Amino acid sequence: MALRRTLKLLHTLGSCGMVGALAGALVLLHFAPQEGAAAFSDMRRSVAALSDYILLPSLALVIVSGLLAMAVHIPYLNKGWAFAKAALGIVVFKGGLHVSGAHSAYAERIADVVAGGMTLSPALMAGALPYETALLWSMLALSVANIILGVWRPRFVRDTRAKEGSIRHGNDGQSSPAIRSAE
Repeated sequence: MALRRTLKLLHTLGSCGMVGALAGALVLLHFAPQEGAAAFSDMRRSVAALSDYILLPSLALVIVSGLLAMAVHIPYLNKGWAFAKAALGIVVFKGGLHVSGAHSAYAERIADVVAGGMTLSPALMAGALPYETALLWSMLALSVANIILGVWRPRFVRDTRAKEGSIRHGNDGQSSPAIRSAE
């Protein structure tokens, strides 16, 4: 019981870190000063640091704790929502690796250009912004969807106790009043 609670806590903390890192990167991309190559380079390094030091560790924590929770708590293996979360987690993991790698590489290239005394055109500095923003918003939406699945826990499979073609009954085995009046 303590292991399940610990894994749930770690999974929740990882989710908070992931959503916070994605939101922080979006805020930096939109509101950080970007006038001039030096300011642009600083902003890029900040976004890369968010990705490297908050997003990736949080993402790893979410995936490892989620998979361990499925292994420790056997009933999760029979739940459709748990597998939907795992599938979305794989997509988010792929996106997280892409974001982290792209931000770090781009920040490194910009820093090299600035260190070399070269100037950057405004078109070059703003060129990747729409794509990065779309990727970050997509990852944020998938992360929130994963959180909603974990809280809501919808049923994705039909109740196996109900016979095919028969009327579903409540927990007490009795038909509902609306079904009884139609019978």
